[in-house]
Amino acid sequence: MRDRDALENNPHITRSALQAIHGQVFGWALSRCDFDHATAEDLMQQAYVELLSGSARFDNKSSLKTFVFAVVQNLARGRFRRLASRLRLVRSYQQEPTSELADIELPDEQSGVWLAVHRLPARQRDIIELVFCRDMTIEEASAVMSVSVGTGRVHYDRAKKALRNKLRNDLVTDL
Repeated sequence: MRDRDALENNPHITRSALQAIHGQVFGWALSRCDFDHATAEDLMQQAYVELLSGSARFDNKSSLKTFVFAVVQNLARGRFRRLASRLRLVRSYQQEPTSELADIELPDEQSGVWLAVHRLPARQRDIIELVFCRDMTIEEASAVMSVSVGTGRVHYDRAKKALRNKLRNDLVTDL
């Protein structure tokens, strides 16, 4: 690691290491905000502010990729908790609230598969995306999701079984 490349408030992180994983982290941010590019960019900006300011301190207990994915995950959770709180307020004051949460925009490729993944419970959906789309191990994905490795393995196994059944049923109904 070059000293001039290290972040001032987070000395275990280098700018070049962040640049190397930026695309993968942005893909994760997109997934966390239903593929809304503007929101994903905001999440990324918040994550970088946390890293540059030292609010999120990397201590080398995991890989940098796992750590940054977890920072984005936590920021997204906080954002959507605030959004859900606002929606509850709107519902209490008007009959039919307008929702800021749009339907998920699915990628064109393999949309049947993405639709099946989207219908999974949240943790199963997250572990599938982290393992298959973001090239993480189950252990790394579990760390990002803040669950034990055993819990991560259970979600992974259940998600694969649910997807297999869903895709098999869809194939049968298409014939």
